[in-house]
Amino acid sequence: MTDTPALRDPRLENLDHRVVRHGPVSSLEEAAAARGVDPAQVIKTMVVRRGLDDYLYVLVPGNRSISWPKLRAFLGVNRISMPDADEAQMVTGYARGTITPFGSAKPWPVIADDRLDGPISIGGGAHGVSVTVDAHELVVVLGAVTADVTE
Repeated sequence: MTDTPALRDPRLENLDHRVVRHGPVSSLEEAAAARGVDPAQVIKTMVVRRGLDDYLYVLVPGNRSISWPKLRAFLGVNRISMPDADEAQMVTGYARGTITPFGSAKPWPVIADDRLDGPISIGGGAHGVSVTVDAHELVVVLGAVTADVTE
């Protein structure tokens, strides 16, 4: 059984959730099937850099991607970027493909795409580990702001 900082995050105690463990997957469709959800319900947690030591998480439905113009407009900035894999791990505590707001090295702000709805599956801090939760409850527990930031 894989134990991760995400699964020890006390905020999970306030959520009705289910931990799902599965073997290796190589596509969104495989991940969705392994987790028992539709591809749109598999949530990607993207870490975005706004500036020096200034990051945030963006929760993106699996079948969508960040709209950089929408995200920049929402944040009121002209420039944002994705950190490289080493920097992302340094600021989150997780390797790419396992990043989640739960149990992260620092509690960066969270923006959730406003299309998140119903049961969703978010990463659990390791490959093959996810947490299925209600989208609206997740937004509340994470203190996330919702916005139209994907395409």
